[in-house]
Amino acid sequence: MSKIEIACFNPQSAMIAFENGADRIEFCDGLSEGGTTPDFETTKQLRENINIPIFVMIRPRGGDFTYSDTEFEQMKSDLIRLKSLNIDGFVFGVLSENNEINVEQNKELIQLANPLPCTFHRAFDRAKDLENSLDKVIDCGFKTILTSGQKPNVSEGKENLKKLVELSNGRIEILVGGGLRSTNIAEIREFTKAQYFHSSAITDGGAFANPDEVIALKNK
Repeated sequence: MSKIEIACFNPQSAMIAFENGADRIEFCDGLSEGGTTPDFETTKQLRENINIPIFVMIRPRGGDFTYSDTEFEQMKSDLIRLKSLNIDGFVFGVLSENNEINVEQNKELIQLANPLPCTFHRAFDRAKDLENSLDKVIDCGFKTILTSGQKPNVSEGKENLKKLVELSNGRIEILVGGGLRSTNIAEIREFTKAQYFHSSAITDGGAFANPDEVIALKNK
């Protein structure tokens, strides 16, 4: 049985994930943008309703992962406010203009999040040089990388995912996500030897997690 994190873009999906056996929630807003920072009050209410770990995304907008000074200040203030809600971790990722890991800014956010663990999200899949980027993310102090193996989805990225699991050698968790479904999780797990998986569990192109899919992901 795999560990499953469900990406939830609204409180309804988070409740569905919670009630159907998810191990962790990645909570965000902005479904059409692939996830942005959620609203403070919504996150507060969600925390009061569920007792599994909630990791909150810090991302001020969709698009690329290189931020202006104003946007970076917003990320810092959002993180500090949301940290007060007794959540369990954060999800973010900052790249420099040439798509390398922005060590300085990521470290600054990690220090603000301390002692809560942080996940470097799929900005990793836009970064150059798999091995070098992995080492930089580890050096920043992240506990997890969410990745599809620097390819559009986990099926195309499975060779790289396997390599990342081997290269990381227990130094950081490789969280496999991006086009992951109950239909391919068993194959991807067997091939990559990863242990933690990430999916929105949305099966109809809508906005809400499918309870049956959450259960299937967990039990495959």
